[in-house]
Amino acid sequence: MKKFALIAFAAGLTLSSCSSDDDVAVTTENPIIIPQNYTFERGTSSTVNYEGQTTRLEMSAELLASFNDFDNASEQTLANMFSNENAPFSSAALNASSKSIKSKVAASTLYFSANTVESAMIKNDFDGFIQEQMNVVKSNKDQLAEPGKAGQVASGSKERYVNGKGLELNQAFAKSLIGGLVLDQILNNYLSTGVLDEGDNRMNNKAEIVEEGTNYTTMEHKWDEAYGYLYGNPSIPSSDPNSVLNESDDHLLFNYLGEVDGDEDFSGLASSTFEAFKKGRAAIVAEDYAQRDLQAEIIKENLSKVIAVRAVHYLQGGKNDLAEQNYGSAFHALSEGYGFIYSLRFTNNPVTNMPYITKAQVDSYKEQLLAGNGFWDVNAATLDTISEEIASAFGFSVMEAAE
Repeated sequence: MKKFALIAFAAGLTLSSCSSDDDVAVTTENPIIIPQNYTFERGTSSTVNYEGQTTRLEMSAELLASFNDFDNASEQTLANMFSNENAPFSSAALNASSKSIKSKVAASTLYFSANTVESAMIKNDFDGFIQEQMNVVKSNKDQLAEPGKAGQVASGSKERYVNGKGLELNQAFAKSLIGGLVLDQILNNYLSTGVLDEGDNRMNNKAEIVEEGTNYTTMEHKWDEAYGYLYGNPSIPSSDPNSVLNESDDHLLFNYLGEVDGDEDFSGLASSTFEAFKKGRAAIVAEDYAQRDLQAEIIKENLSKVIAVRAVHYLQGGKNDLAEQNYGSAFHALSEGYGFIYSLRFTNNPVTNMPYITKAQVDSYKEQLLAGNGFWDVNAATLDTISEEIASAFGFSVMEAAE
């Protein structure tokens, strides 16, 4: 917590307040004008556009809502939603879109442009979650789950549907998608210098050369696309996204940013992230690319920490439920933890420009969790060791995240 606060404070030292609505600082020949809201204009027209990100978030929401709809959904239904084929959505606009979820999974310029083998393997993992859910779990949904056997397990008054390892595949898919789609696109694609400064982007931004048929430069748009993956759910107000923390319809990264921010040990994470998005975008307008990159680093650290905190939180929650033999709740928490561990692969440490946790470590954690009969067998010592290693890599304590 102290680390990200100090970074945000250092960034703020270059900025001075001129009114209650705007902050102004002169760090280049152009002033950096930071609006109260994420509002930027050229002339009298907005330069902000992230329609493509909103589209993919809406597609993801409908796919996730259908994952346990065993009466109406099938493997083909979910696969079509994932790749946007054969008009699978309830919305005609989504069906008509040229965009898909799958095309942007593990597709960042920084991590996967030269790593197509791993990118394909990750996409196959998501396909595999769908296939097993609709061919194995669905077939056993009315049976009681046992070690090595898929079925249902009670969690209070609810039923959880798990595979033979105790893994809820809908949770594994959803939480892995937070990293594989949302985080990877924000941190490792649109906020990477390779994308922001690609080709003539700096020159065109200076000359205010806009993309054909639009009112924004390419660099402005790339930053907005990063913003859209976090704040682009239609239920999130553009005027003040953080006014609906934990109250929006988003079930991906924005939702968990709110949950982590609600923990007093990490309070301020949401406001720090929103301010960094505004300052970075304002710096692009002012052509202050050093300030832009500093704000991108704050965002990378903050959003990566969200993934790590929730991974540890759910591992510890699952451990406590296992101790009470509350298997439904335990398997639910551990399934969420598994998905967040999967998402650690897509975090970005701005010091190294690489993940905080290596791929080999992530693979090891997943293997340990699912060894033998998976969650039926996993012990507290394993959950504690994994939790400690993750917390240490990100600079917080297990106790802080577990609360």
